Order: sequence, then C-alpha cells, then structure tokens
Amino acid sequence: MIPVIALVGRPNVGKSTLFNRLTQSRDALVANYSGLTRDRKYGEAETEGRKYIVIDTGGISGGEEGIDELMAEQSLQAIDEADIVLFMLDARAGLTPADSMIAKHLRVQGKKTFLVANKIDGQNPDVALAPFYELGLGQLFATTVTHGKGVKQMMEAVLSAVPDHETGENQGAATGIKMAIIGRPNVGKSTLVNRMLGEDRVVAFDQPGTTTDSIYINYERFGEAYTIIDTAGIRRRKNITEAVEKFSIVKTLKAIDDANVVILLMDASEGIVEQDLHLLGNVIDAGRALVIALNKWDGLESEAKDFIAKELDRRLQFVDFADIHQISALHGTGVGHLYESVEKAYSSATDKLTTNHLTRVLEDSISIHQPPMVNGLRIKLRYAHAGGMNPPIIVIHGNQTGSVPAHYKRYLEKSFRRALDLHGTPIRVEFKSSENPYAGRTNKLKERLLAKKKRTKVPPKKASLSKSASTKSSPHKFSGKKVPGKKKDVPFRTKRR
Repeated sequence: MIPVIALVGRPNVGKSTLFNRLTQSRDALVANYSGLTRDRKYGEAETEGRKYIVIDTGGISGGEEGIDELMAEQSLQAIDEADIVLFMLDARAGLTPADSMIAKHLRVQGKKTFLVANKIDGQNPDVALAPFYELGLGQLFATTVTHGKGVKQMMEAVLSAVPDHETGENQGAATGIKMAIIGRPNVGKSTLVNRMLGEDRVVAFDQPGTTTDSIYINYERFGEAYTIIDTAGIRRRKNITEAVEKFSIVKTLKAIDDANVVILLMDASEGIVEQDLHLLGNVIDAGRALVIALNKWDGLESEAKDFIAKELDRRLQFVDFADIHQISALHGTGVGHLYESVEKAYSSATDKLTTNHLTRVLEDSISIHQPPMVNGLRIKLRYAHAGGMNPPIIVIHGNQTGSVPAHYKRYLEKSFRRALDLHGTPIRVEFKSSENPYAGRTNKLKERLLAKKKRTKVPPKKASLSKSASTKSSPHKFSGKKVPGKKKDVPFRTKRR
C-alpha cells in the first residue's frame, strides 16, 4: 500500500510550493497571497526509491465563513484520508492561535504528524523554532521549500516511519476514460463533478472563480474506471486581469489536451454566448471527443426551452456530431445519460480503422460525387488509410491532392462519418500526393549506347542532280510565259445536238 501524506497548515505557509517540490511538477498554482488553493489536489512523488501520494490542501485559519468554510472541510477530509500529516508552519510569523487550533485537531485525530517550519532562511534556527516545540506533536524540521533546503532530509525521516510494504502499481495514476468538464465561470462545473462522483469532492460555491486549478479525480462506476477533471472557468480575454487567472486558463487548456472526452457545460438560463462558441473552437482544434450539456434546464419555461432548442440548431451546426443533453447538476436530472454519450464518443475516437474498409468507403464516395477538375485534369484519389486516433485521422493518397477544395473535403468527412458510424468526435482528413520518382532526372546513356546512336544516325537528305539540272533547264517555269511546244489543256465539252 502506497503511503498518503497530507500537507496542512494556515494559508500561505508554502504547502503548494512543497507539493510542487515533492512531485517535481508545477501542477499546483503558487502565488504570493493566501486562499489560492481551494480543493484537495493529489500528486505522485518518489524519494530514494520510495513512492508515495501527496495531498495539497487549502489553508485553515479557524474563522472561516462562506467559501473558506468549504475549503477548510476539504482540508479536514484530507487529514482523515492521510497516513502521515505534515503540519506546515511559518517560521517568520511564529506560532499563531490558528496553528494551536490545527494542532489540537491533529491530536484528537491521532495521526502520525511531523512539524515543518518553513521560511527559515535568514533567521537563527534555534530562536525561530523555539515557539513550535510547545505544540508537542512530533519531530520538528527547519526548511526553506523555495530553495529545497532541508526537504530531502525531512522526507527521508518521514518515510522511515512508514513500513516499506509497498506492492502493486501506483494507485494515483489516471485510469480509464479521462473526462474534462469545461465551461464559463459559475455554470455549475464543480456541482456536476460532485454529482457524478456522488460526494462533495470539490468546493462548489455560488461565486464565479471558485475553482482555480485543474483537479484530477480517479473513480469507478459499475466496474468501469474513469478520471474526471474539474477545471477553472474561462472568461473573455478582456475581462482577465489577474496573473493567477491566466495560469488557471493555461491549466484548463492543458486539461483539454490531456482528456479523451470533453464535456462542455453551458448555462441554459443565459443561452448560448460567444464565449461558449470560443470554447467549442478550442475543443475542435484539439481534436477531442465532445459532449454538450445544458445545465439549469429545469428552471426554464417552455417558451424559453423552445427558443434555446432553435438557437442550438442554428448556431451549433458545425458540431452536429456531438450529443446534446439537458441536465440539472444540482438535482441530478439527466446526469446519468452523460455516461452513455461519453462512452460512445470515446469508442468512436479510439476505434481502429482498417485500410481496406477506408478505401472502399472512399471509392463509394467518389462514385457518387467525383472530385472537381483542376487545369483540365480530374483530381485522382486512389486509396485511404488510418493515420491516428483521438481524433480519427484519415490519410488519402492521390494526384493533385493539394488542389482539393474545402467543400469536397467536408463532403468526404461526412461520408466517412456516416459510413463508419462515428459519433461525438471530429474527423481529420489529410491528403498526400504521389511523387514522380523520375521528376528532375535525366537519362544518362552508356558509351556503348552512345556509339550505337552515332552509327544509326541518318544524314540529312540532299537534292538530286537531275532535279537541279531540270530546274536550271526550264527558266520559264515560274515566269508565267508559255513554254513552246507544250499543249494547253482544253477542258472537255459535250457537243450540242
């Protein structure tokens, strides 16, 4: 069993920085202000050949209200799940009442706890660490996580307290179908994630920008493995002012590339806005399978539902391959049907396509609608084969393929989609022209062939002597004068009776 280590403490004491240091990544967002981390974030780490799982948590201050109260609940759940707790302290700020409150909770839980005094650089360790000994929770380590000072020695001591009976594969690895929930801020992404998981796994609050990082969660449903990714909402570029929000958007776009299927969540009460179409373009450019969900559908009147249905048909024609669901993430209406579309889209995106089948579909499409002519010559498409999956890539070989117009390419995409029965995934059709192996090459003859060519070369014909003499003996041939002794041709005339 791989040990689980939770990082807890007050806000802005360096928990996310230590998380990135241990996992050797930049998965956790780090900024110089408190309250950035809100959800539990899991990561894989390894020290001296020992593997373990690290949980990054939000800060606990003791006077939480509103969203801070939900963040504190996430941190307390991480303590319950962990085998070891690293209680992080700020050596510059000293011991605070919030630290004493957290220490009291850890003593009640009875978890194996280590104290980590961070930001020790530039201070006298004996003086800076003295106040923390009164907590009496366990061994105390002095570190500067930003520079990695004291981190390795601390982790070696922490892992030595855990029996080394690790077996099996790494349990923190992402398994099954990876689904990314994306959308604008405050459309219900975290609520949908909690509903699909059946527990309050991430913080859901009626405030835009609640989720600031991408959270990967592994779970099983009816024996099938899934990985769901809760992402931060993406606003229009002109409304983005803080640097942290820019990093959140980068993490969201990375989650789209990392996912197998993307669920785009829209707010049905606001209708389809331009930002939703912009997010759709990002998903199609990434080539990911797509499922569209309209949240808060149960709160609409019948007239509003009819209007939105017409708007969907009019404005989403370019993604007619995606399934559209009307759901309520808060009450769970229609959420279960999302799995059907996700599995169907994933199967279509990862299906193996044979060259024989693709070539037959190409021939049938050409027989129905031939390619256009270019410079008086017909474009010839010879055969097709698979070039990749997720998204399915179909490579077509032929002549003059660089001149295939866009409308004929769309015709081929729809023909392949209909013949291969692909749902929920875009298709990419690529063309390759056959190269002439003799282009730019001259035929160099051998010496034997050159000599033979010289022997068989026919000299130019010369005028015969008799013909030239006759030409000289008749100077009046072209003069127009009558030649004496030559009879004039008389036309044949019939006699009158």
